[in-house]
Amino acid sequence: MQKWKTPTMLMISVSSLLAACNDAGKKNDAASTKAATESNFKVMAASFADIQLLRYQIPGWEELSLPQKTLAYYLYEAALCGRDIYYDQANKSGLTLRKTIEAIYGSYKGDRNNEDWKKFEVYAGRVWFSTGNHHHYSKDKFIPECSFEYFSQLVKAADPSQLPLAQGETVDAFLTKMKPVIFDATFQPKMVDLRAGIDNVVYSSVNFYEGVSQKEVEDFYNNPTSFPHSDKEPEWGLNSKVMKENGKVVEKVWKVGGMYSAALEKVCFWLDKAATVAENEQQKKALQLLSEYYKTGDLHKWDEYNIAWVADTASRIDISHGFIEVYNDAIGKKGSFESVLSLKDMQTTKTIASIAKEAQWFEDHSPLMPEHKKKIVKGITAKAITVIVESGDAAPSTPIGINLPNSDWLRKEHGSKSVSLSNIVHAYNESSAGSGMLDEFVSDPAKLKRIKEFGNLGSDLHTDMHECIGHASGQINPGVATPDKTLKNYASCLEEARADLVALYYIMDKKLVDIGVMPSLEVGKAEYDSYMMNGLMTQLTRLKLGDNIEEAHMRNRALNAYWVYEKGKKDNVVAFVKKDNKTYVHINDYDKLRVLFGALLREIQRIKSEGDFNAGKNLVETYGVKVNQELHKEVLARFAKLNIKAYKGFIQPRLVPVMSGDKITDVKVEYPDSFYGQMMEYAKNYSFLPLSN
Repeated sequence: MQKWKTPTMLMISVSSLLAACNDAGKKNDAASTKAATESNFKVMAASFADIQLLRYQIPGWEELSLPQKTLAYYLYEAALCGRDIYYDQANKSGLTLRKTIEAIYGSYKGDRNNEDWKKFEVYAGRVWFSTGNHHHYSKDKFIPECSFEYFSQLVKAADPSQLPLAQGETVDAFLTKMKPVIFDATFQPKMVDLRAGIDNVVYSSVNFYEGVSQKEVEDFYNNPTSFPHSDKEPEWGLNSKVMKENGKVVEKVWKVGGMYSAALEKVCFWLDKAATVAENEQQKKALQLLSEYYKTGDLHKWDEYNIAWVADTASRIDISHGFIEVYNDAIGKKGSFESVLSLKDMQTTKTIASIAKEAQWFEDHSPLMPEHKKKIVKGITAKAITVIVESGDAAPSTPIGINLPNSDWLRKEHGSKSVSLSNIVHAYNESSAGSGMLDEFVSDPAKLKRIKEFGNLGSDLHTDMHECIGHASGQINPGVATPDKTLKNYASCLEEARADLVALYYIMDKKLVDIGVMPSLEVGKAEYDSYMMNGLMTQLTRLKLGDNIEEAHMRNRALNAYWVYEKGKKDNVVAFVKKDNKTYVHINDYDKLRVLFGALLREIQRIKSEGDFNAGKNLVETYGVKVNQELHKEVLARFAKLNIKAYKGFIQPRLVPVMSGDKITDVKVEYPDSFYGQMMEYAKNYSFLPLSN
């Protein structure tokens, strides 16, 4: 719940560049891989469907010593070795579907220029981008535009040795089995179903549960004998699948020797090698604990690792790795696999570190009830990082900020790490210049000028504060259970709303000017304009007409924006205005808007601190879910004219060791430019799990 995902607001703050030409079918080879320099590096790559692929560089790589590069290479391998896990977590048929696509794409000898092939190719790209056949953002199932008959021809023409057939299974039987998985929109229609009034476990197709109801899962984890409740309890259920065996509810733990063993054995191999070249003893301790956690599946060991990881503030190379974020679990217990490998951005770190240094001041001056404030804010380490590689739930669609660990008691007792992904933000900004998005949705010339001048800085500071002082703020009342138990399927949305509100409250505070991270409150006003426009209008570009909002971050922005809009109506704080038959969002009083943001922050922190499920549910369902369909229709029509993609993600850099015998003498960075080629390369090098786990 601590990940600041790629926001629509970033697109609004800096607008979006026109989509590049579609070269989705371009294969990757040595000629298409460029060790690019600043002068000729191209951020924009392929585009297809609603997706724009980008590329990013790793500035600072050549500053690293050979041991640091070697460490980074070992951790790069550890990150990618877990890739299969996320495919299986996303759907029980996820690996079978992916391997089917790989077999076709890698071995089909027929016509690759006709319209049917192009439709298949787009579907393949969407599956790779979304790590399955549910949209990476909406979690709705998508199906190929080509027919089942054509798809069957592709399967039958593929190399049968590459197809993921069960022992003794015929191709015809395989196609019959896979037809509903791929082509039936009513079969497993939602990866994550957050609708109120349903069994969210049963209706979600994510592969965290099988044959159990939501009540059975909740009763299972409410057993104090198996899962003791305390103020310092582990994140029970984080690293397992829950199912029934002989009528009894059981956990299948993700560990070496358990579920996902084949991939985790490879992960541990590289983590153990990384520990031998760690930058310092604290980092070595953390890596050894992480490996031990994967080998045992013990969540107490996961807590030990996080304590050691938070304490490592000196290392230049860092990695977050594990079953971490719970957005893909409708009831917020199961962690999706992800990894983010990085090196510290020394220059950009100064800004976010300035904010972290004042964390106690921000906590003391927040509008929270006194009993919900931390008396002592411990150990917030804030830095900007340069991403080296990401995997699992962090790629190809990546966060721009992260705050970990997620455990409330660990953050309270031992602190947290808050990071801004500086080269990712830079790539987004490079790709987002000059699309016309701002000109289309901002009517006031003065506000438009201000956003263009200060929008990037406002967005960056919002992200920094969201992660650094947002997630790390506040405390749960003694005796109140963790949010996954108290707030259930609303926990993720409310946590993101709370962190956003901390950032929104303080971005209009002169304290940021005093500590030197922004020049004036004009930056805060630019962020208010961007945020309200996004929450009330422009994030609707990510929804199909007629849909309600389900994704946690979108719900949080709508909740925050519509709550302050409604509560400020009598004073006309924020208004919808019409100009030339177009709707615009106009802020009339920035100071009163800040007061409203503070009031909502106070209430959401109360909900979290007291575990008030009904109040949390009412907030989300009233303000964060429903969509004004007339406004939505207008927004979609205006957005369509701009011819830009709603979503962006990345082709990853490649680390290549230079060997002398069995010794690494250097590690080079290459920058592939084909997303499809990279997916096939990963399939060849990092496929470890069986089809059924």
